[in-house]
Parts: sequence; C-alpha cells; structure tokens
Amino acid sequence: MEFKGANLLYALAGLMVTFAGFTALLLALRPAAGVRLSLLDRFLAKTVMTHIIILTAGALLPALLALYDIPENWIWRGSAVLFALPMLSFQVTYPRRRRKVAGEGPPPAITAILVVLGAAVTLAMLGYVLAGFPYSAAVYVTALTIDFFTVAFSFVIATDVIMRQPLEASEQLAGRELMNDALPASISEP
Repeated sequence: MEFKGANLLYALAGLMVTFAGFTALLLALRPAAGVRLSLLDRFLAKTVMTHIIILTAGALLPALLALYDIPENWIWRGSAVLFALPMLSFQVTYPRRRRKVAGEGPPPAITAILVVLGAAVTLAMLGYVLAGFPYSAAVYVTALTIDFFTVAFSFVIATDVIMRQPLEASEQLAGRELMNDALPASISEP
C-alpha cells in the first residue's frame, strides 16, 4: 500500500543512515590520528547515533504500518506517537545527560536548536497529528526533517568542540613539558 510522502521518507531514511555512517567515520579518525577518545567524544557520538536511529525508525514506521493495511490517518497517528515519545525523551533530557558526563551543560546554541526547537517541533507535530487535522502526513514528514537538521546542526557544533580537544590537550602537554624542562632532572623524572 502506497501512502503520501513515502518517497520522501525513504530518501530521508537513506540520508539519515549515511549521516550516521559519517558520524562513526569521524569518530574512528580521532584514534587513528593518535588522539584518545574522551568521555565527551563517546557521549556525543552515542547521542548523535541514538537520535539518528530514532529518526530513521520514524522515517520507516509509516511504511511498516502501511503493510498491515492500516487506514492512512491511523498510520500517521501511530507513527507520530511511536516516533515522538522516544524523540522527546532524548531531546529534553540531553542537557542533564551531558552535564552528568561532561560536568557542564551543552553550549547555548545546542540547547536552543536541539533541545528547545527540536522538542517544540516534535511536540507540535504530535499534537497536530493526534488532533486529526488535515495534512498530517506533511506535518509528520516536516517535523522529521526539521528534527534531522537539528541533530545535524548540533553535530557540527559538537564536532567543533571535539576537534579543539587535541589542540587544547597538546597545548597542555607542551606547557607541562616546559615546566619539566625548567625543573632539575631529579625532580622532573618520575
């Protein structure tokens, strides 16, 4: 059974899986460059991957439900609930989870885009689709697309944070080496 927006959802799912692969590749390059992964690196990668898995599931859910010959208005309602609940959970708990791992909250841009905008869009979509208003398919696909781009934006910001870490670590190491050079050999040797 074909339904409205099927081709766009399939394209989004493919784009999301590609993005997840790119995220994993970038994470794999850091150890290859001789930089040890920090807890923040792992947390950010896990967060991006989890969001992408939820988004991909959201893109594939309508097709899965359509296979059961469910009426189209119920396809969108069911998909909205099954997508929005885990997505909202991850969006609104992100600052607390990051604070637990990194000791500080996310940068304001990530809070504004990923948490506030992303959660508002997801919640608005859920309410709209459950209310049975017209164009539920369009609203669902639009929300999915916006949520994907909030994750992509947050990944770009997080990548900037991650990529600065080796520079900061090497500067700290250079500072320690200068201090050790200033000390007599008997004190600087462990």
